[in-house]
Amino acid sequence: MKEVYIVSAVRTPLGSFGGMFSGIPATELGAAAIKGALEKAGVEPSQVDEVFMGNVISSNLGQAPARQAALSAGIGKDIPCTTINKVCASGMKSIMFAAQSIMLGHGDIIVAGGMESMSNVPYYLPKSRWGLKYGDDVLVDGLAKDGLTDAYSHQAMGTSADATAEKYNISRETQDAFAIRSYKLSAESTEKGYLKEEIVPVSVPQRRGEPILITEDEEYKRVKFEKIPSLRPVFSKEGTVTAANASTINDGASALVLASAEKVEELGLKPVAKILSFADAAQEPEWFTTAPTIAAPKALKRAGLELGDIDFFEVNEAFAVVTLAFNQVLGIPEDKVNVFGGACSIGHPLGASGARIVTTLNNVLQQKKGSKGLAAICNGGGGASALIIERV
Repeated sequence: MKEVYIVSAVRTPLGSFGGMFSGIPATELGAAAIKGALEKAGVEPSQVDEVFMGNVISSNLGQAPARQAALSAGIGKDIPCTTINKVCASGMKSIMFAAQSIMLGHGDIIVAGGMESMSNVPYYLPKSRWGLKYGDDVLVDGLAKDGLTDAYSHQAMGTSADATAEKYNISRETQDAFAIRSYKLSAESTEKGYLKEEIVPVSVPQRRGEPILITEDEEYKRVKFEKIPSLRPVFSKEGTVTAANASTINDGASALVLASAEKVEELGLKPVAKILSFADAAQEPEWFTTAPTIAAPKALKRAGLELGDIDFFEVNEAFAVVTLAFNQVLGIPEDKVNVFGGACSIGHPLGASGARIVTTLNNVLQQKKGSKGLAAICNGGGGASALIIERV
């Protein structure tokens, strides 16, 4: 099978819920990421063989969101595009599909990533199509229904996070401390210019005057550290998960350009990393929080590696307890994990996050001169995905 290289990996800044990107649909954010990835890779849109983009809540986006994003980025109308929905792991699964296609010789240059505008998810009026007949009806929040609620228990995803904290004896104080660490690392990484290397600016039109160019994440700047200890639990009175030690609701996109070794040599491209392996895992839906602890060892085994071979980890902070449990179960030192901050502080745009953490992992390896890195992300329904890369 062919070897697969990452030639570029970028993301947009991440916007807060109802914030700076609230007027921009997911497809436009995706287009910005794809265009930025192609430019950074030195690849022409005409050289792309296929596009995979993750997107979780496609309501009101129009047909084929991945294709919309690709065409808006200048990719030809003769190029096939596929939208992937594996909930929070959608962006990473897109990378995996792209890598598999290249490995099998079905393409040589493929764009993969993810996009989400949680600010623009509509409300539903389920009974209205055939007539309400008589009496009241309720608006159903599409964001809660299709993005943030377990389809089996019909409970908020955070209920499982509370159960995970109880099972692994992870205290409220530990979760808060981890969230504070995330915020401080995001601020530090922005100030030192680390995150600038992975971010492509996005121009936001204004009602009056010139467009504003957004170059930094929005969410981490909103934190009030003094309020974190006093926040009430969100999902139950006895729970430990709060608005601070969970990820936020956000808008953003990420895209990577993958290429075969043969095409890299032919075009004189300069890859930044090599994909070594990847894996999916699943267990009971209510324990999606710890599914990454199954996916990661599977990816390691496929790569012929041990945990000790990995220099840095990116584990999506859907909730602080997800990453804390991952570290606890697998015995990973915290100073190797999410060293540029994570979703607790910059946010978790569902369809984008899987690609975003791979993008950040690549950036960490470049900045910190690490050799190998592992990214892992849980997804609703009890699943998870993991991917291992090596800096070149």
